[in-house]
Formats: sequence, structure tokens, C-alpha cells
Amino acid sequence: MSQKAARRLQLQCSAQKSVSPFQSSSNKPAQSQAVQQQQQQQAQELQPASSSWQQGMATHKWQWRDSSINYVTAGCGKPVMLVHGFGASAGHYRKTIPYLAQNGFKVYAIDLIGFGASDKPVQQYTIELWAELIVDFMAEFMPGTPAVIVGNSIGSLSCLTAAAAAPEGQLAGLVLLNSAGAMNNKGVINDWRIVLALPLLLLIDFLLKTPPIARALFDALARPETIRKVLGGVYVDKAAVDDELVDIILAPAFTPNALDVFVSVITGPAGPKPWDLLRKVSCPLFVAWGDTDPFTPIDGPVGKYFLDLSSSRPDTQFAVLPGVGHCPQDDRPELLHEQLLPWLKQRWA
Repeated sequence: MSQKAARRLQLQCSAQKSVSPFQSSSNKPAQSQAVQQQQQQQAQELQPASSSWQQGMATHKWQWRDSSINYVTAGCGKPVMLVHGFGASAGHYRKTIPYLAQNGFKVYAIDLIGFGASDKPVQQYTIELWAELIVDFMAEFMPGTPAVIVGNSIGSLSCLTAAAAAPEGQLAGLVLLNSAGAMNNKGVINDWRIVLALPLLLLIDFLLKTPPIARALFDALARPETIRKVLGGVYVDKAAVDDELVDIILAPAFTPNALDVFVSVITGPAGPKPWDLLRKVSCPLFVAWGDTDPFTPIDGPVGKYFLDLSSSRPDTQFAVLPGVGHCPQDDRPELLHEQLLPWLKQRWA
């Protein structure tokens, strides 16, 4: 059996529980102690310190171009691909993966190149690069099967860019959760809040291009107390900012080239605009927006654009999530799920 055919078998349902490559299983051939130790070391290095969210899921590696891409799978059924935002990983969907799997979907949650446990090559990171990864992932694991892709923040913009480039018939639907308007805030120039902060943003760009300063700033951010404070500013449910979430966000910061990725994203090109991309997207669209988002506020230009879109674009549904911040899938997932699930089921009705 070819490697590609073996990967495609992941689409098939199995009565047996899938097993992470970092876990032992009586269904797997016996392995040498050296291999087991190597896998345990990889798990410690690549996975968050608290990984209980991965129970019932399988972890995989996929070679894309010259990089290893990490992703998890769960469930069985029609394919749904989950794409995280800046500084996050598949674990940011820790509450949505089991929910969708239990409701009859085959869930794929990916670590975009540069994030999580995926490789972090030193290169220019762009929205277009991540979109190419998403399109290739669908072609590899969902050939001939229309899928729904779900993105949060810049993951939304990456999914939207992928949807604009995907072959006809590849997508059953597109879900955007508090979509970013650009890869970094410099791209949203028609928001008065960004205009006021633009001098500071340009200064940060300049400082980040000085390696010793960039290292100092990155190290200051890569601390549990700092991560917890930042997350507390974008989550409404403070109890959701638990130790596991802090580990999910923080652990990849200590992997090779994490600083280079951070600098590239912050200082890089803003990328395409949602309103330009949507002209090329014909599949049904579901947009959910936490109304307490400080990053992409619902009354900002991007939020207003999507809010008004449902009245002018066919097959578009907009859901306002009250008392929810920038990350609905982890902040108040129950509010998102109760509206998302019926919409998903309709895609293959």
C-alpha cells in the first residue's frame, strides 16, 4: 500500500480507538525501548505539559514540502478541518474537537506551519502560505469529499484565502470565528483604533528587526504569567484561562525558530482582505462573532463587514455570541456549538 493510500484510510471508520503515536497500544507492534524513549522525549518536547485534551484523539505527522506538520484527528463521518489563530495550535479547539466527533463528524485539527508541534522553518510567513497548506491538506486527506473548514482569527483569513483558491466542489462550507482582517494589525488601517496605534505598531516592527531587542521582547512574552494576562484580556470567561490553555499556548515558544516565526508574522505583509477574497468564494458561509472581542471588535470595519454580509450574500449566516471574546471555540464553546452544529448538519443533508 502506498503512503498516500495509507493516509487516506484515516477517512474510514474503525471500531477501535485511534492511538496517538506517542502512546503505547496493544494493537501496535512491539517497539524497541530506544524507540519508545525517543517517542516519549518527543511527546515531552512537542506536546503541552498538560495534554488531557488529547484523550480519544490520534496525533499524526504529515510531510508537507520540506516540513513536518502536526495534526490530530477524532471521530468518524463527514470531514471538518479546524484551523487555529496566531500563537495557538490544534489544542485551542480542545473543546470543539470532541464535541464534533461525538456528533458524527471526522475532525482534523492542524498545527499550521510555524506553530504548535509543526516545524518552524526560517522563512517569510504569510496568509497565502497557510492557505496553500490548507488546500494541500484537503487534497491529501479529503480527495473527492467536500469538507467544511473552520478558522479562528488569522486562521479564519487563512481558511478564506484557501476557499478562494480551492478547486470547485472541494468545500461544503466555510466557518469564520472572529475573523482577522489581516495577518497583523497594520493591515486594518480603516479602524480608528489601529490608526491611533499605528506609530506604536511601526515602532514595534522596527524594534523586532533588531535581534537582541526581539529576543528580549519575545522572552518577556513567553512566560506563564504574561500568557495568562494576555488571554485574560481576550476571554470573557476567566475560568477558561486554565493551566492547560496556558501550556498549549506557551509550550511551542520553546521549540526551535519560534522567535523567527513571531517576528515574521508581526512584521510581515498584511495579506489579502476578506472583502476581496469573498468575491471568489461560492460555498455556504457561517460567521460567528464574540461581541466582546478587543482584537477584532464587532463594531470595527471587519466585524461590520461580516455583520452586513448576511443581508446581501446568499447562503450566509451570521451569529452574534453575547459575552464572548476573540476565541469563541474556547471561551464559551457551548454558545458556538449550539448554532454551529445545525448549520454543519445541513451541509450534507
